[in-house]
Amino acid sequence: MSKFRKSNAKETPAVSTASLPDIVFMLLFFFMVTTTMREVTMKVRTTLPTATELTKLEKKSLVSYIYVGPPQKQYVKFFGTEPRIQLNDVFAKVSDIPDFILAERAARDEAEIPYMITSLKVDEYTKMQIVGEIKLELRKAAALRINYSSRMPKEKK
Repeated sequence: MSKFRKSNAKETPAVSTASLPDIVFMLLFFFMVTTTMREVTMKVRTTLPTATELTKLEKKSLVSYIYVGPPQKQYVKFFGTEPRIQLNDVFAKVSDIPDFILAERAARDEAEIPYMITSLKVDEYTKMQIVGEIKLELRKAAALRINYSSRMPKEKK
């Protein structure tokens, strides 16, 4: 009869940890998919100018960036304080821009090439002479869709 003895003190069952690895891997995959890594190491400082009429770019994957501005502090010793052009992760000359555009086109699908945009991220204190030279080289490379990056003005309180 001792087999069927009823006890009033019931033990609570242990929490099952069988699904815990599934949850951990699901979170890991979520963060791996949603996190983007920085693609370019900034070697120039760009304080973007303010603008009032702004539109957001639709497909950022079709955008090629050209950065123009004074070099970061660690590069001033080698390159001086004059504004420099940065294409991807390297300093470049204006004459390197057509090769950059051709390389960007080669990396894209043929159907995406007409929709490619070249975005200029230029420091607000950079003289327009270098921007004019960049635009001339972009024209020579038939990269006619140009975007000027800017920021919203701060609202007055």
